[in-house]
Amino acid sequence: MRFAEAHRRALARAAPVAAAFDCNLAVFGFPLDRELRTPVEVAEWLLGTTSIGQGGDWIMKLAEGGRFQVFPFPGGGFPPQFGNVVIATRRPDVKKRMSPKDAARMLLNGSSMLLVFGLGPRGLPGRIMDMGKHHVDLTERGISMETCTAMGAAPAVIMTWKEAMRKGADE
Repeated sequence: MRFAEAHRRALARAAPVAAAFDCNLAVFGFPLDRELRTPVEVAEWLLGTTSIGQGGDWIMKLAEGGRFQVFPFPGGGFPPQFGNVVIATRRPDVKKRMSPKDAARMLLNGSSMLLVFGLGPRGLPGRIMDMGKHHVDLTERGISMETCTAMGAAPAVIMTWKEAMRKGADE
């Protein structure tokens, strides 16, 4: 697999979303060039290739702050320090299904979460889907969204629920 335009755009689009909602950004299994070894090197490269996300400024800010990480495709699981693995999918496993409200409640109760998105028309491989402790359908109606749209919607929906519950508007 080679690094494609979709990879570059996903990075550029995800960074300002992560910054806006006080989230970290981690990529797994991106086919980066061998000379791009660190998050800062990836961010520096992206700075010169996009106008998205203030020309890549947000990914650099995340990288310099230790909030952007790069990992190989997970073999036996995701790094445990990221918390509960939640797969964003329009087809959640009924045994693992959670709503965006449930995800917000998890955060409100002090648990951390790694929200995983697939990139491309085939989404995540089955073995990655199986690694998720939970599956969340952001629309709760099985509506498919393009990856970058879902990445933008996810924190907005979940954080809105979190804020509403924090203020007692839903309890």
